[in-house]
Amino acid sequence: MTDTPGDPAHLVPANRVLRRSRRTWRVLFFVALAVAVIAIAGRFALEGGAPGDRIARVTIAGTITTDRERLKVLTDLADNAAVKAVIVSINSPGGTTAGGEELYEALSTLRKTKPVVATIDELGASAAYMTAIAADRIFARRLSIVGSIGVLYQHVDAGKLLSTIGIALDKVSTGPLKAEPDLNEPMQGEVRASLQALVNDSFVWFVDIVSERRGLSRPETLALADGRIITGRKGIETRLIDAIGGEAEAVAWLESDKQVPADLPVVDYFPRPEAGWGGITRWLGRSAAEVVRSGVGEAMSLDGLVSLWHAQQPM
Repeated sequence: MTDTPGDPAHLVPANRVLRRSRRTWRVLFFVALAVAVIAIAGRFALEGGAPGDRIARVTIAGTITTDRERLKVLTDLADNAAVKAVIVSINSPGGTTAGGEELYEALSTLRKTKPVVATIDELGASAAYMTAIAADRIFARRLSIVGSIGVLYQHVDAGKLLSTIGIALDKVSTGPLKAEPDLNEPMQGEVRASLQALVNDSFVWFVDIVSERRGLSRPETLALADGRIITGRKGIETRLIDAIGGEAEAVAWLESDKQVPADLPVVDYFPRPEAGWGGITRWLGRSAAEVVRSGVGEAMSLDGLVSLWHAQQPM
């Protein structure tokens, strides 16, 4: 045996073991990396049109707004013969009333062609609950937050602040309600009445679809439509949801009630993955960003009529 130059004889065996260990860990790392890349690439390939029946998963997370790409995905799913059912995975405080309406109408249309089941994770309130009721069945965890049936219009009156720092606002408009309410004035009189009518119109529609979809009388629905949030367990008692569970229970229900084979793969269709390695990289980046992004932060940027619940200001 020839010693490695510069190494004492008693260190040579230890160095060889260390080098072999490093090589082993490098090989294991690259094998794991290759498996992960193949798995992700397979996911993208399957969603891109590989043969075989499947269940589509559509994820609704964060603040809801209108979304043309999402709407196209839901529209295309109706004509996709390989998709035997759709799971709508919800974790959202709500969002704009128009965004909730868009989802409700699109899922209602999709429901006519194939089974649609909704699962609520931590949160499915306001416009997110509006989304859920379009499904054939709603599952939620016992301690999920659901409900918050209602509509709001928020306005900040900064008049005192602006007066204190010496800023005055003025405008020329074509009518008394144009661009109202002003930032430097409270909502009152005709302005408040017009906005209340706007909110009431959306609220009536929301109550109507909850009553229709959940089999509740209008008085029963109105009793729950004061903006309150409830747990999934209470949601069963009030009939706002159907059962306790998540995706596994949803798949089991699809098999027992809709004759959809339980062994079909569940494939993500929205958010839609992008093709190619660039798409995989961006998908990984978005997935990591979702872990640290707060839906409440997004909600603060909303303007206009919203159906939204968040912890700081339940509505």
